[in-house]
Amino acid sequence: MDRNILEAICTAQDNGERVALVTVVKTMGSTPRSAGSKMLMWPDGRTLGTIGGGCAEADVRMQALTAMDSKQSLMYRVEMLNDIAATEGMVCGGVMEVFIQII
Repeated sequence: MDRNILEAICTAQDNGERVALVTVVKTMGSTPRSAGSKMLMWPDGRTLGTIGGGCAEADVRMQALTAMDSKQSLMYRVEMLNDIAATEGMVCGGVMEVFIQII
């Protein structure tokens, strides 16, 4: 794991803050990042790291905020299939499965 993300998790825990650790666990087809990529997110929307940016990351960020509100970790599938990707202006065309872990 990225040292900066690990240190930020420890700091958040020390401060009693809830954060969400987003990890790409599986990819299929063309995706912006590979499995193992991580992003840490705070309830105020701040992030550290990336899972690829753009519309896909924005979608995952919304899911992470919901997960933090409900205090429930979850798996989430991001589909960047060719017809959807073209409509949204994405250059990918694959699928990412991410685990949103509430810490």
